[in-house]
Amino acid sequence: MAGPDLSAPQLLFQTDEILIEAPNWIHDGRHLVVNGDGAAWTLDVHHPEQGLHRIVLDPPISLNNDHVLSPDGEHIYLSATDTHIYRGPLAGGSVTQLTPNDGKRHFLHGVSPDGQRLAYVQIDDFAQPGALAILNPDHTVTVLDTGPGHLDGPEWSPDGRWIYFNTETFTRTTPGHAQIARIPDGGGPLQRLTTSATVDWFPHLSPDGRWASYIAFPLGTTGHPADLPVEIRLVAVDDWNRPVQSYALFGGQGSLNVNSWSPDSTRIAYMAYPIET
Repeated sequence: MAGPDLSAPQLLFQTDEILIEAPNWIHDGRHLVVNGDGAAWTLDVHHPEQGLHRIVLDPPISLNNDHVLSPDGEHIYLSATDTHIYRGPLAGGSVTQLTPNDGKRHFLHGVSPDGQRLAYVQIDDFAQPGALAILNPDHTVTVLDTGPGHLDGPEWSPDGRWIYFNTETFTRTTPGHAQIARIPDGGGPLQRLTTSATVDWFPHLSPDGRWASYIAFPLGTTGHPADLPVEIRLVAVDDWNRPVQSYALFGGQGSLNVNSWSPDSTRIAYMAYPIET
């Protein structure tokens, strides 16, 4: 089986009219979904000169940059700035709020391979670490124990056996020093995957389950801010500490928040935000 394309990255699309973030690759292998200016947009990979096309949602909720596509290829799950999670047709149309009105904040990152559950970060108080929450088909919520450190980016493996995320549980003496980890679906012992001097966020597995990408922030970074020199790293899933390729760029927040692997597991999409000199 072919691995990821390790050649130099290619510039697909650029604009100074709107801040676009967090690309998802649509199942057709031809289009990307991004967010920008509070909306979701599609971009034709084969004809990027045609520009962005807005996904018209009703009501027109204001989005942040956490969005994932359903396994059926027909729907998109969206985190909104009101901190609820919504589901709507990828082609546009009516959206439905999925998360309960429980007074908590909900930040989406993963959908189970069978499309039945969502993984998100649940926050009661921004002064406290977030929790890994699972929204079940019956609308109940299960919270998994991932330790005392803050976490983000929970996302299932393609086989549904694991949930991957970044966490500060292993490095609590160094504030902000997130590392990549995983936990069995349903809960269990935490397994640390990276041991590095960088601050590692947002693990994303390729559809074939053989490769992964994540973003590495400089040592001492707290959270996942924008406008920093960062690296996009590609690894084999059996060796997270030895990247097969790294791409240095200026970016951070918005560059790789969501899974951006192509359906054939050969390419990833990401955002860079170069400063004009």
